[in-house]
Formats: sequence, C-alpha cells, structure tokens
Amino acid sequence: LGGVAVAATLFSMIFWAFGFLRMGTTGLVAQAKGRNDSYALRKWLLQSVVFAAVTGVLLIICSPLILHVALPFFEASGVVARQAEIYFQTRIFSAPAVLINYALIGWLIGMQKPKGPLLILVLGNAVNIVLDLLFVLGLGWATQGAAMATVIADYLALALGLLMVRRILAHDGSQFSREMVFDIAAFRRLIMLNRHLFVRTLCLLSVQAFFTAQGARLGDEVLAANALLLNLMVLISNGLDGFAHAAEALTGESIGKGDRRQFHQVVKVTGWCSLICGGLFCLFLGLGGNSLLGWLTNIPEVAEQASVYLPWLIAMPLIAVWCFWLDGVFIGAVRTDMMQNTMLIAVVIVFLPVWFLFRDLGNQGLWLAYTVFMAARGLGLIWVYRHFSKNDVWFAARHEFI
Repeated sequence: LGGVAVAATLFSMIFWAFGFLRMGTTGLVAQAKGRNDSYALRKWLLQSVVFAAVTGVLLIICSPLILHVALPFFEASGVVARQAEIYFQTRIFSAPAVLINYALIGWLIGMQKPKGPLLILVLGNAVNIVLDLLFVLGLGWATQGAAMATVIADYLALALGLLMVRRILAHDGSQFSREMVFDIAAFRRLIMLNRHLFVRTLCLLSVQAFFTAQGARLGDEVLAANALLLNLMVLISNGLDGFAHAAEALTGESIGKGDRRQFHQVVKVTGWCSLICGGLFCLFLGLGGNSLLGWLTNIPEVAEQASVYLPWLIAMPLIAVWCFWLDGVFIGAVRTDMMQNTMLIAVVIVFLPVWFLFRDLGNQGLWLAYTVFMAARGLGLIWVYRHFSKNDVWFAARHEFI
C-alpha cells in the first residue's frame, strides 16, 4: 500500500505539471467556436492531441530517469521503494492516454460540452475501482494489479473521449488534413502558449512542495494536519473551478465573436457566481469545519492540530476565488503570458519574502505566506484585467492565434 501511495503521488505531480494541455486547448477552441471556424476547431484538436501523445511517449522513454531522480525524495524504505517501482513501471504506460484526455477535455470545455469531461472522469474512476477489486482482491495481483487497473481505465476513458469528439464533429462539414498537423506557425504558437502555462504550473507545484517540506520540519502531526487542510483546499478549488471553466469557454467565444458586451457580461456573471460560491464555502467551513476534520481523520492529535490552523482555510475561499475565476478569463482570452507573470511575482516577490519574515511563527507563518500568496495572485490578475479592459487589449490581438 505504501508503494502504491508513493508512486501515485509521483504520478499526480507529473500529470498536474502537464495540466496546460487542457487549459491551452480550451481558450483556442473557444475562440474558434466564436468565429464559427470549423477548420481551426479541428486544427487545434489535432495539434493538441499530437502534442499530448508525443509528450506521453517521451515520458515513457524517460521513465527510468524520472524514477531514479524522483524516488529518493520520498525517503521510502527498501520494500516500499521496490513496490513503488513496480507500480510506476506499469502505470507509466497510461501517460499518453492521460495527456491526450487532457487535450480532449480542454476541447470539450471550449466547445461548451461540460457533460463530456464529467462522463470521461466518471467512467475512468468507476472502471478503476471495479478493476482494482478484481485484480488486487480477486486475483491477488497486488501492486501491479492496481497499476494495470489504472492503465486500462485511462485508455477506456480515452476511447470514450474520442467517441464524444467524433460525434460532435460528425456534422460540421469539414475534414482533418495533413496541413493541420504541419502548420508550423500554429504549432509554434501552441508551444509558446503551453510554455507559459507550464512555467505557471511549475511555480504552483514549487509552492506546494515548499509548503509540505516546511511543514514536515515542524513535526509529523503538523505535516499531517497541513495535508488534511490542503486536501480540503483541493476540494474547494475544484468546486470554484466550475465557474472558471465556464469563464474559459464563454469569454473565449465572446472574443472570437468580437463581442465586447458579451465578454464583460460573462466576466461579471461568472465573477458573482464564483464570489457567492466562495462565500458559501466559507460559511460551511466556519459552521462545520471542526466536525468535518473529525470525520476525515481518526487520529485526535491530527484533528486537534488541524483545528488550530482551520481559520486560514475558512478565509481561503473568499481570498483564492479571485485567482481561480480570473484564471478562467485569461485562459479563454489566450493571455497565458499574464498568468505566468503574475504567478512568478506572487511566488518570488510575495510568498518567499513573507515566509522568510514570519518564519519564526512556525506553521502560522507558513499559512500566512500561503494565504498572502493566493491573494497576490488574485490582485495581480485583477490589475491586469482592469488595464486590459481600459485599453481594449482583450480584442486588439484576438486574431493572433487563428
């Protein structure tokens, strides 16, 4: 079990780093949809899928090096490390399926087909659970069985995603062509767009890793309490991301149409919805946070530690909602350069200095730095949004990625 947990954590970090394949595709597709450009819809789909497939194959080729470099950081025992290797060496073959699915999900969101990603995720998780029970408990294949279950589930989810895309494209009257793949200028733009998102994601991963490492230095109970609270933060962010995804698709469509009124209306509506949802999360955590912690862990010491830092989490939805929501706006507008730049500023100029100044406060100082970091991300994006709106930048470069 420990080996599976270690390897699964490693895969989560790897695949999260390539989340740009989803985000980058959405904005391009949403704008193409706004222009009613069926050629561009197919071009961005094909180029994103090819890019994802090549990246997945490269991950397989580089897997021995990845395992050699990453595994020592977990400081696992010999037995756990060996089981982690077994799991990793099998599950790595799902990388092309996972990354292509990112591209397909991004395409479906850009096409305003939100049921598609939901069905893909539900099928993948359901098949994974069933095959885990069969392979691990039924056939006794242990660690390798768990990895095989995930690989099969990922490829079945990919098959469903491809089927959905095929059905959507069946009646658009256009065809795929070789020129779509070999449009070097467009592919260069796609790589540049994904580069911005990749740097942004690495910054976010670095903050999360730093937060975990500093928490570990404060003791096992603090580490466990922080992990518990951060898991709740992930759930909150997933809830708020629903409105961000709507913003991605609808703002991108508005820019593709050249409809300024619709663009600002979408920003306003998704912003208010995000803010209300964030407020409800704060209310829920404020009223039932301690009870929730008791349900999530059966270790009283961990629950007690987590309750000490719970006020930070209670405030977080209304602080973080701004960056989650505006990320969606900037993705739809294909202005990922600003997402990258504001993230770099938030990490280098805000998070690290605040932590350094308040490090003597221990975990309270760590949570203070993390909270100010999230606020800085939102404030940076708000400033850029206001500047772009004042100078009509959103629509000035709307043909750049055609």
